[in-house]
Amino acid sequence: CAVEPRIANPRLLLKTRVPWAGRSEDKTDDRVWAVTCFVTRTGFRRRGVSRALARAAVDFARQRGARALEGYPMLTKPGQEVTWGELHVGSRSIFAAAGFAEVSRPTLRRVVMRIDFGG
Repeated sequence: CAVEPRIANPRLLLKTRVPWAGRSEDKTDDRVWAVTCFVTRTGFRRRGVSRALARAAVDFARQRGARALEGYPMLTKPGQEVTWGELHVGSRSIFAAAGFAEVSRPTLRRVVMRIDFGG
């Protein structure tokens, strides 16, 4: 859906946005990229497509010179029904499988995850 420098998404740069809770860093660093959503067509869900997209997002950002890549997945409660639109941002397990590490938990249901490439 969207894998691009974080500054390309003006909504992410607002100081009131969830990703910034408890963090202080240069929001305008164009070498920090973000993957903000995954879109999987009905009929292809629950087949590992989002995991493959997350891995591809890592490769895509790294090859284009990103210093880091962030994601902002939702946390789900075991056994609790999830509405179709809640996980368009991905789940924690999808990002973890692609090598992302948890940076913060700004709310009860949101986690910031990041993979640093160095440089």
